[in-house]
This record gives sequence, structure tokens and C-alpha cells, in this order.
Amino acid sequence: MGRDDKGSVGFIGVGTMGLEMVRNLLKAGHTVSAFDLNEAAVADIVKEGASRARTPADAAQRADIVITMLPDTPHVEATVYGENGLLKSPPPGKLIVDMSTISPVAVRRIHADLQKVGVSFIDAPVSGGPLGAKNAALSIMAGGEADAFAKAEPFFRAMGTTITHAGASGAGQTVKLCNQLICGINIQAICEALALGRASGVDLDLLRRVLLGGSAASWMLDKLGPSMIAGDTGAGFRIDLMLKDLRLVQEHAQALNVPLPGTALVTSQYVDARAHGEGSNGNQALFRVYDRMTNQVTG
Repeated sequence: MGRDDKGSVGFIGVGTMGLEMVRNLLKAGHTVSAFDLNEAAVADIVKEGASRARTPADAAQRADIVITMLPDTPHVEATVYGENGLLKSPPPGKLIVDMSTISPVAVRRIHADLQKVGVSFIDAPVSGGPLGAKNAALSIMAGGEADAFAKAEPFFRAMGTTITHAGASGAGQTVKLCNQLICGINIQAICEALALGRASGVDLDLLRRVLLGGSAASWMLDKLGPSMIAGDTGAGFRIDLMLKDLRLVQEHAQALNVPLPGTALVTSQYVDARAHGEGSNGNQALFRVYDRMTNQVTG
């Protein structure tokens, strides 16, 4: 496929992120065959020009590339190794890209197993959340062979603006886990600053504006700060998904004997949030942990 050519994509997983990614692939002129266990989600994107696939193998049938965007490692493994999976029925284009956030160890195993049947596998997790997915402005960090990355890059350009080949298989996932570590601790730091400001009687909107003008500024403070202050817990990137990512961070760190005390602390607060029924709420709901610790919960 030439640099400016359009291709055929089998896309597996059209949830909050995947739906927007498929939309952008269609806008870029690629054809997409979509599969998801949630048939209603597939029906929505079919209305916008995608075709419906019955199984992962069906999605791969005529594809130059198969892209998976799924919640966790077991879902990707089932898609690859299952009865109607990609290992038994790989795409004609011999290229599979997983854009989920999953275990680097699992990535390397899947890479090796697909390599045995002549299929390239790229791990290419993303950062930028639902807004980045909607605006085709994702940061994409990819691991795998350089020639496979080059084949995938035209499709990446339809979905993201910062596209980086991070290294060998698993490198993309490692970079993503580092990203999530920073995001989790940054959200925790914002929660603590807001809790201290509130207890001191400082206007929180003013506090946020001041912090955004200095070295404490961050994407999280800009995008999630207003929701924290307003008590809006509506889902963007969910507590459950961030907790899954932090679990992966800790598993990877423990395997390498790297202590991450800050990550351990914020993970315990995400566990607290989920224990209080907030797993389906957005990341900003971590502030509710501080509401409880400071007796600010009103409902």
C-alpha cells in the first residue's frame, strides 16, 4: 500500500474510543468492517458507512490490517486465540495492530505466536482519551518491527497526531504504562490541591486558573479540573479502566523489581473509589475519595 493509498480495516472493539477511531478511519477514506459483542454499537457505526462483521475472523476476511481496541488483556487474547480468532483466520494483509492497553508480557507472547504463522503484530496503545479519539488527535506509541510499523502508519495518521515507533514488541505498552502512571499520580495531586484549597476557603475556580498559569499546569488540571470542582462524575475515561491500567503498571514493575510507591498509593485510592460504586464514573471521580476523607460528601 502506497503512502497515500486507502486500505481495508477490520476493526474489533467499537466502544467509547473505538467508535470514534472507526469514524476517523472512514473519514480518511478507509473501508472498515467492524465487530463488537455489543451489536448496538456496531449498528451505530454501520449507519455511518462501516460494514458489520459477525466474528473477529469475519472482520479480518478482506482486511489489509486488523485493529483491536478492547478493555483488557483477556479480551485481546480471546480475539487472537479464540475459536473464531485471528490466529486461525489472519487478515490477508498479514498485519494485526492492538491499540488497547494490555500486558507487555502478553503482547510479546501474541507477537511470537502470530509471527509463527507469518503475521506481523504491533502493540500501539493510545493516549488522549475520548476527546483525542473524537478529534483524531491521539498520541500513538507503537512497538514491533519497523516494516510493520511503516505499513500501519497510514492508518495511524487517520486517528492520531503524535505517532511514535517506540521500539521492539511490547515497547508501546511499556510507554503507555509509564503514561498512565504519570496521569494517575497527576490526578491525585490535583485532588489534594483542590482539597487543601477548599478547606482553606479559596475559590476553586480561581485556584485552578492560577495553577494553569504556572508550572503546576497540566492536561488533567485543564480538562478534568472543572468536573472535579463541579462534582460532575460523568464517564470519560472510567475509574475501572484506570484501575486496570495501574494494575498493569504494578505487575510490570514488580516483574522488573522496580518500586513504585506513588503508584501504589494512588492505586489504593482508585480501589476505594470503585468500592464506593464509582467504577463506571470518570477519572475525575477520584476527588470523591477526598470528599469522603474531608467529610464533604453530600449525597
